[in-house]
This record gives sequence, structure tokens and C-alpha cells, in this order.
Amino acid sequence: MPQSMQDIKGLIKNNPLSKSNDALVILGIVCIVLMLVVPVPPILLDILLTCMIGIALMVLMISMVIDRVLDFAVYPSLLLVVTLFRLSLNVASTRLILADGNAGQVIQTFGTFVTSGNFIVGTIMFLILVIIQFVVITKGSTRIAEVAARFTLDAMPGKQMAIDADLNAGHITEEEAKERREDIRREADFYGAMDGASKFVRGDAIAGLIITGINIIGGFILGVAMLDMSALEAIQRYTILTIGDGLVSQIPALMISTSSGIIVTRAASKNNLGAELISQMAQSAKALAITAFVMMLLGIVPGMPMIPFWSISALLGFMAYRMTFGVSSKQAQKDAEKAKKAAEEAAALPKEEKIEDYLLVDQMELEIGYGLIPLVDVNQGGDLLERITMLRRQMAGDLGIIVPPIRIRDNIQLSPNEYLIKIKGNNVGKGELMMGSYLAMNPGNISQKIPGIKTKEPAFNLDALWITESQKEAAELAGYTVIELPAVLATHLTEIIKRYASEILMRQDVKTLIENVKKNSPAIVEEISGLLGIGEIQQVMCMLLQERVSVKNLASILELIANAAKISKDAVFINEQVRLGLTRQICEPYINKDTNQMPVIAIAPDLEQMLEASVQGTNRGPRLVIRPDLIGRIMEKMDIIQTKILSSGDQPVIVCSPNVRYPLKKLLESNFPNLVVLSYSEIITGVNITVAETLSTHD
Repeated sequence: MPQSMQDIKGLIKNNPLSKSNDALVILGIVCIVLMLVVPVPPILLDILLTCMIGIALMVLMISMVIDRVLDFAVYPSLLLVVTLFRLSLNVASTRLILADGNAGQVIQTFGTFVTSGNFIVGTIMFLILVIIQFVVITKGSTRIAEVAARFTLDAMPGKQMAIDADLNAGHITEEEAKERREDIRREADFYGAMDGASKFVRGDAIAGLIITGINIIGGFILGVAMLDMSALEAIQRYTILTIGDGLVSQIPALMISTSSGIIVTRAASKNNLGAELISQMAQSAKALAITAFVMMLLGIVPGMPMIPFWSISALLGFMAYRMTFGVSSKQAQKDAEKAKKAAEEAAALPKEEKIEDYLLVDQMELEIGYGLIPLVDVNQGGDLLERITMLRRQMAGDLGIIVPPIRIRDNIQLSPNEYLIKIKGNNVGKGELMMGSYLAMNPGNISQKIPGIKTKEPAFNLDALWITESQKEAAELAGYTVIELPAVLATHLTEIIKRYASEILMRQDVKTLIENVKKNSPAIVEEISGLLGIGEIQQVMCMLLQERVSVKNLASILELIANAAKISKDAVFINEQVRLGLTRQICEPYINKDTNQMPVIAIAPDLEQMLEASVQGTNRGPRLVIRPDLIGRIMEKMDIIQTKILSSGDQPVIVCSPNVRYPLKKLLESNFPNLVVLSYSEIITGVNITVAETLSTHD
């Protein structure tokens, strides 16, 4: 079944019967014109008059049930054809009445049954119908058509501008705008045509009155002068036939003119006439109740028939009761639903932004180009939001901190496939994803290479390839690690959080974590509260997080902090003492479980002695004070060593004396943020240390 007006129009246009329909309409109009000159037999005239009544009734019904006037846009042309058809029937019936004194059974029945055989009654009824049509309906319809045509033409520029505004704003498509412009043009043409077509109805009423008068006078003269009838007999016979003919023509004419009035008065209607009439007339229970009361009072006026007035009063009163009480529960339910919907809409509306809101900075943000929106949109299958929720849970378990909600927003200044990660408004990471592709990484043992677009994995800056969906299976069989786009972005976020966890942890977060510890270990919280403030505890925790030491076991860490704080409240000293208490936790990730060995980078004895001699205290903790050229050689050598160790799949770990550990970490972390620096005191007893490389300033 066609689902739209476009489909219906297409079917009509392509329908092979449409051409035959055109031919039938043309043939019908030709026959209407021929009836003006060719005599019509009485039996055929009966059939044609019956068709005229049926057509008029159908036009009236259509004008009542249509929702828009443009749904009956052919009405002005139809009005002309129907008027011509009815006038041709008038001419044909006049010929039969004057020539044979017999115009068929339909006219005879209207002339005798409807008028009760009294030509005076028939004449009066005919004149009343003509007055109703000519003075009331036709005149009013003509005026409304004139005003509607003028107002419609005046409103066209504004409607066109509204369409252009909607099109420019993206609310409608070019095709929809074209259809709406066409509707406006057709509406203007329709009311303009109705302005002229209403003159047909007016002229038809005048023509019907003149034809009836001519028939009566002509029939009287013909009966008396040529058929030797008495004056009374001629008047009786020809007047009844003429009045019957007039009634047969005026009743369809009245229906046509009524339909014309309905069409031009429904400019503001949204539904069909029946639906709007019932809903709008019965929309006020108060009005119905007042009307019922007045009808009841009229029924008790002396001389008035009580039963009709009280019957109408009872009906209106029942309708008012039903509207007031019978549907009260439904109305209450509707009101509740409307209130709920209004509350939901109000909650969904953007709240008025305050100036203070611009001062707030999100702790974490993820900005994406518009091409990456499908990764976030659940309706398009995006699961990034779910992955971020899981990531926050994972970080709580791995690092022991509460990762704040990550605000995701689109940024049109980014390229479509680019994303940007921010912490406290500062850019800390970015990357680019190729939508519709997968990231394939070589784990180092690939023998069969596959084609793809070369790129860098954003989290670790490793070589990778963008491959298509069709290459995914082949890449997995070849040994590549194939990663989906949301997983690539989630991995990058994970590394950013681990790297910048010390910046994410706020004092309020520390307070929340301590309050959580207090539930199970109130003694240690009470003890440390008397030694250090929240800010000092936060500083130590941030130092641990900077070197990716989890603070999940916060109760034990607080005990270690309390013990160290009794000796010194220096944050670096407390941090180093806490690390000594967490040696197993710190070392375990770097120990080979199978061999119980830990490959490390040792420092040449002469370099280590020189570094120890260079340690100086500052207000930011101990620092290495050495020559720039020596720092350059250390960095250059360290870069070579780290690259070699990473290529073998191991994690670079430097071991040194406790006095050098912290300042050496600070010296190297800007160039090697993932480098682990341990002191000899932090190595677990029983672990075999194997020196993989030695850091030296000599070649």
C-alpha cells in the first residue's frame, strides 16, 4: 500500500487507466454542451437528474470530510463543470416541458409530491430556496472567497521567508522546502480561482430564477394560445412542472453552494468539519449546562411545548454532566501525564547559564571531532560511555583513587576523526582514529605482513596499521593484535589517567578516601589526623601516584605515613619511607615469575658516586646539580638503553642507592616518564637481580 502522497501521485501518474479517465471527462463535457441543442428523452433526463443530485451530495460530503482545502484543489474547475451540467439539464427539461408537457418522472414527482400538488406552495418553496441560496449562502461565500484570496496573496511573502528560514536552519530538507513552496502557490491559486468560481454559483441562482419565470410564462402562453387550455388549467399544469424542474435543479445547486461556502470558510481548520464541529461545540461543559437551563425555562413558558424543550434540556444537561464528572478521572490522569511530561521537558531544557559556571573547570574532558560521534552515540551502537564507566572502576581497583566523571563534548575545531584529552582544562593527550577501520599492531613476531595505512598507536606511540573490516580476519591469522576504535581510545585514556593520576587526585578526594578508611580503621585515622593535615597526606599520595604506585591499600599507607611523620614531616622523606614499606607491591610487577629474576639497568660506580656528590637540598626536595653537558650524555645513553630494552619486551628499571633514587627520577622523568627508578633497599629479599644494561657516561 502506498505510504505517502508522493506514492499515490506516482501510481495515478503511471496508471494506464488515467488516460481513459481523461477521455471520459472530455467526452462528458462534450455531451453536456450537446444537451444544450440536442433533445433529451424523458427517461434519460431522469437518469441525468439523478446523477446531478448524487454528484451534488458527494461534493458536499467531500467538502465536509477533507482536512485541508488543497485536498480538494480541483473544486473550482469542478464547480464550473457541475454548474454547466445543471444548466444544460435546465435547458433540456425546459424543452420537454414546453414541447411535450412531460419532463420525466423525477420532475413530475418533485412537482406533485414535494409541493402537495399545489403550485402556489411550490412557487413559494422555490422562491425561498432561491433567496436562501442567492442572498445568504452565495453572497457570503463570494465575499469570503474575495477576502481569503486577498489575505492569502498578502501572506505569501511571509510564508516564503519562513520556509527559507527553516531551510537555512536545517529544520527541513531542500525537497521539503520545495513541496511547501508548491503548497503555498497552489493555495494562492486555489483561493484566487474560488474568488472567480463563486461567481458561477451566484450566476446559477439568477439563471435558475429567470429560467423558471420564463418557463411559467411560456407554458401559460403555450397552453392557452396553442393547446386551447383554460388559464387556470395552463397555470396549474405548467407551473407544477416548472416548479418541479426548479426544485430538482435548485436542491443540487443549494448543496453545491453550501459546499462552496464550507470550502472557503475552512482556511483555519486542521481536521475535517465533523471532528472539529463536535469537539469545538462540546468543549465547554459550562456552556452546555447554561443552555440546558435556559431550554428548561423556555419549556415551562405558558403555551410552549414542554416535551421538546425539556428533552433537549435533558440531553444537553447529560452531556454537561458527562464532561464535568464522567470523565474527571480521565482528565485527572491526563493532567498528571501532562504535568509529568512538562517536568521531564523542563528538566531536559538547558538551564540558564550563570557567569559563575564559566569559572568552573572540569577535571577531565574528552573532546571529539564530529566524525567520532558514533563512538559515543548509543543509538548508533557506540559503547564508549560504557567503556569509560568500566575504566573508572578499573582505575579505582588499580590505583586506589576515584577518577572523576569524564565530560565528553564535540569540538568542531578538531578534524572529524581527531580527539583531545584534557585535565583541568589543559591538553594532555590527543590522537586520531580512522572511522570504519581497526588498529592492527605487530607484537614483534609477524612473518607475513598485511597492507594498511601506517600510523602510531596513541597510548604508547608504537607503530601500527589502519586496516579495514575485510582485512581483520587475515590480520588476526597473521598474528597481529587487532583493536577496535573504542578500545584504542579507552586504552589511551587509561594511560593518561595513570600518568596524570597525581594531578587528578584532589584534597576533597583524599578526605573522602580517608573517611572511607575510618569506617574500618578509625585508630590510624585518628592518629594521623593529629600529625598531618589533608594537604600533607595528599602530597605524599601524589608522589606515590607519580611513580604509578597504587594507593589502594590506604590503611597501610596511612600507618607508614604516621610512622615517618613522627621523625620528619618532609614530604620527600615520608614518601621514601612509605616506599620502603611497600617494597613487595612496588617490585612485584617487574619480577619474572618463572625465573624469579628482575632485569635491571645498573649505574656505573663512578657515575653513581658523582651523582651522590651532586645531590643538594632545595625547597622542592633533593635535586641533582650537575653540568648540562653531563646531563646531555646521560640522556643520550639512557635513550639508547631504553629503546633496546623495550624492543625485547621488558620494562626498563634502574636501581641505584637510596640517596640518589628520588633526585635521579626527577632528572629523568621529563624525557622518560615511564622509566622505573628503584633503590637497592626497595628490592625484595630473595629476588635475583640480573644487570641487563649499565648506564655510564663513557662509550
